[in-house]
Parts: sequence; C-alpha cells; structure tokens
Amino acid sequence: AIGLRPISALVDITNWATFDLGRPLHVFDADAVAGDLVMRFARKGEKVGALDGKNYDLEDGMVVIADDDAVLGIAEAGRKLGIVSDARYRFERGIDATSADWGAEIATRMILDLCGGEASELVSAGEMPDWRKSVSLRLSRTFSLGGVNVPPEEQEEILGRLGFEVRRDGEAIHAVVPPWRPDIDGEADLVEEVLRIHGYDDIPVVPLARDSVIPRPVRDAAQKRAEDIRRALASRGLIEAVTYSFMDEAQAALFGGVGDSVRLVNPISADLSVMRPSILPNLIAAVARNQARGIDDPALFELGPQYADDTPDGQALVAAGVRAGSASPRHWSAKAEAVDALHAKADVLAALAVAGVPVDNLQTDRDVPGWYHPGRAGVLRLGKTILAQFGEVNPRIAAAFDIDTPLVAFEVFLDAVPPVRSKGPAKPLLHLSPLQPVHRDFAFIVDEAVAAGDLLRAVKSGGGKLVAGVSLFDVYRGKGVEDGKKSLAIAVTLQPVEATLTDEEIEKIAADITASVAKRTGGALRV
Repeated sequence: AIGLRPISALVDITNWATFDLGRPLHVFDADAVAGDLVMRFARKGEKVGALDGKNYDLEDGMVVIADDDAVLGIAEAGRKLGIVSDARYRFERGIDATSADWGAEIATRMILDLCGGEASELVSAGEMPDWRKSVSLRLSRTFSLGGVNVPPEEQEEILGRLGFEVRRDGEAIHAVVPPWRPDIDGEADLVEEVLRIHGYDDIPVVPLARDSVIPRPVRDAAQKRAEDIRRALASRGLIEAVTYSFMDEAQAALFGGVGDSVRLVNPISADLSVMRPSILPNLIAAVARNQARGIDDPALFELGPQYADDTPDGQALVAAGVRAGSASPRHWSAKAEAVDALHAKADVLAALAVAGVPVDNLQTDRDVPGWYHPGRAGVLRLGKTILAQFGEVNPRIAAAFDIDTPLVAFEVFLDAVPPVRSKGPAKPLLHLSPLQPVHRDFAFIVDEAVAAGDLLRAVKSGGGKLVAGVSLFDVYRGKGVEDGKKSLAIAVTLQPVEATLTDEEIEKIAADITASVAKRTGGALRV
C-alpha cells in the first residue's frame, strides 16, 4: 500500500517498523551467520554486497556489521558510498534513541503473532545515549514570537499532550523533551509547537507599521530590472525554468570546470556534487529530457546565480536561455526555419534593452568560451565590459547531451549591466517629427574580416544626428566581388527635424557616410 515490494514476512515487519514507528531494523538469517554478529570498523580492501545488488569497496574507519567471516552490513557509511536507503534517511534526521529497545520488542511481538516460533532474551551492548534535555518557555514569548495570546493553561496542556514532561513555574514552563523529538532545541521550538496545535489560522492579520505616509516600492531598481528581463524573455516565447544550483561534475567540466571550493561535502545526490559554474548545462539537460519525451522545439530560460568560487564575488546573477530545433511551428504557409545564432542574439538584445542598456552602442566580437561554436557565436560588450554572450552551442557539447538538432544558447550577465539611474527619466525623451523621413541604401565592399557591427557604427558616425536608423539587409560574396572581400548592404533612415532635406543636403550626408566608412573600415561603395 505504501509502494514497497513485499519480500518476506520478516523483512515486511522491519519495513513496517521503519515507516510506521520511525525505527529502522534489520534481520539476519542465523543459519547464514558465521559465529557472532559484531559492530566494528571496516578494514581497507574489504567489500560488502548491498541490497541494491552492487558490491562496494570499504575504507578504514567505516562502521560495519560483520560476523566471523565477512562484512554483512553497512552501519554509517551510506553517504561516503553514495547509498540512499530508508534507514539512512531516518538516521540522518534523528530517531528516538530509546527505540532500539522498544522497536525490537514490538517487531518480536509481530513476528511471534504472524510467524510463530520462540524468542530469546534481548541482548544489548553499549550505553544509552544521554537524550534527556529540558527547555524553558516563557509564557509571554508565544505572543511576542507568534503574535497569538494563548492562555497559559492551554500552552501547558498542548505541550503535555505532545509528550513533553511539563512543570509550571510562575511565568515559565519547564519542559523535558521526549526522546522522539530531537528537533526541539530551544524556546522558539516550543512556541512553534504551541502555535501549530492552537492553530495557525488564529494568528491575526495585522498590517506592518509604515515608516512614512507614502509607501515605498517593494522592489528596488535592480530587483525590478530582473523581473523586467524575465517578462521580456517570456514574451519572446521562452518558458522559464528553475533548475538546481548543483550539477554533475562531469557536465561542469564541459563548461569550464569547477574548483575545490564549490564541490559539495554532502551532496543530495551523486550527480549533483558541485555548484554550477554556468546555468546552461542544466538548461541543455532539460532540453534533452524534453526532446526525449516528444517536445521537439523546447525554448527555456532561467534567471539565477552561477558560481565561480565560494567568495562573495564568485557568485554572479545570470539570465541564460536555450532554443533547440525549429524557430517556428510547422505550418503550410511558412517555411520551417532552424534556430541559429541570430535568434539567440535577438533574445539577448531584448533582455538588455529592458534593462536600460543602450543596445545601439554595443560592440560584438567572437571571443567566446569553448562551449559555443567558434564561428557562429559572439560576445556583446559595452566598452571593455562583457554584458552577454550568445550563439550556437558547440557540437561537441550538444553531442555530450545526446542532442542532434540545432541548439543555440545565450547568457546575460546582470551584475555587469550598468546600474539603473536613480534620478531623471529612465528613457530618453520622445521627439516626434512631422517631416517625411528619407530612406537610402548603400552597398559597401569591405574586407572579409570587417564585422558588420563596425560598419554600422561607421555609418551612424558619418550620418550624424539625422540618422534615425541603420540596418544590414544583405551580405553578398561571389561574382563581381574579389576574393577576401564581401558586400554589405545597409539601409539608412534620415529623419529631418526642422525642415525637409534638400537633394544637396542628402548628397552631403551620403558623402559623409561614405567617407566615415572608408576611414573606419577601409570600405568603398560597390559600383
């Protein structure tokens, strides 16, 4: 009924004691035991076969149960060996120290009732741990900590019903903690016991006192910026994920690796043994799980911390995302389009824009880390500060996660984003012009090594304040363009403000743009 596999009456009785009474027990076949059972330290080189069917190598100092011939069981080495069991789960969280006696008595009674046979005398060794401790509760603390006026008699009654030995002494209750409550440590714990039995619903709803008449925002500018980025990425069709801050060390090695300072001493699982140096491995693993379950085109993002070391500066807040498969759903009216680096770049620019970053001033280069494709990825900088990186995931990384569809990713480093201005408008004032804009296209021949972003900045610089927009709409290599060169076609929008531009003024701006491109990139107009 509770999901355990029935094995035999004896094993079922010990499982019942574990789950119903919180007392793990184990039975041995007396005919299979050589001599007496003892608890001792393991010797290096010894092995033990566990209930999961695996053999484990033991180390000096591990506590084991053994007979005269071999080790039969593990007593306190489950964490080091990576064995998760129902008994370990309970021992690690604390059990009733006296249950070693009454647990064996109850299990023996059930065996006699259900299986028959005869029982010997109970044999024990060692001393009972000193579990007795007394905690005092000042009656007034139930109100000061919990906000509820509980009559003293009711507080005393509640603790008594929960198994505490209570003694009233004026304005205090002295309570002896029962052996099955190792979690009780101080006065606040007793307040919690009284409140949960009295009823949390009886805690009155009281508004907090305000420091001023006008309430201040709950979130500061940095917190609001993170929320705005979440909303922006979600609006682009990405689904927010929340993954563990831990991960497998083998996967972490694919993303730069980790040092000893971020390895966990007590991991909750063998495959969650280190703090994540990047959010991307967990998201890529989630993509692989989704695709294995029939979700062909997952698009996920997460905003959270990643860890370089255990210092305060070693933790960074990052918005990361991945897209896989197709960029659009299958439809008869549209051609299927696989995700590529530009989709990831668009996600990054959307996030940086709502964060208040002047995206038109960003510079792009290809100095990306090894988990990105070396020729299909980029880094966005503001000056010398790296704000984000994006692009196709290195095929070697994708293969390690068993992903064979197009896969792109991005990372936005929120701690590197310039702080939000506390004074003045968050956005520049909107200036609208009633005059007709002018659109001009240019095609420049530049060296293959010239980045399109450098050309766009050169165009903006040459056009001056009248340039309202610049975009790249075509890249050409081939007939008519010599080897080592490429043709970049640029659309420029000029927005007059005071008067309609004359042909002479437009030609002057075009000449200035051409001169700026020649000076900054070495490019020339394509003829």
